Amino acid sequence: MRIAFGTDEETVLTDALLESISKMGHSVSWVARGREWPEVGRQVGEAVAGGKADFGVVCCWTGTGVSIAANKVKGVRAALCTDASTAQGARRWNDANVVALSIRLTSPEVGREILEAFFETNPDEHESERILAVE
Repeated sequence: MRIAFGTDEETVLTDALLESISKMGHSVSWVARGREWPEVGRQVGEAVAGGKADFGVVCCWTGTGVSIAANKVKGVRAALCTDASTAQGARRWNDANVVALSIRLTSPEVGREILEAFFETNPDEHESERILAVE
């Protein structure tokens, strides 16, 4: 899979996430690096919505700002995830295509678990139909 990655600050977490994405066998491209969080969310969202990436990963201090910014892009369904179960639910029930993470709260180990759950979970077809009806 092609993953668009963006963060407003490079940290131990972002380094671990990039390493994990590569180890999972996915292609990762830096879409937004060290820019303000609204720009990070928008640029990653546009990469996903525009078909340049299959999924997006965005990070900022709380994760909230980048998720809101990404969700302003038509066709993006960004979910702020704090654990693997939330990431699975975001994919299964909401067909999320961008995962947002908090640099402040997420450890590298939990970040890896979140990404694995997000990338390995498929959306439920019935739920996806309801999501598309809202768009």
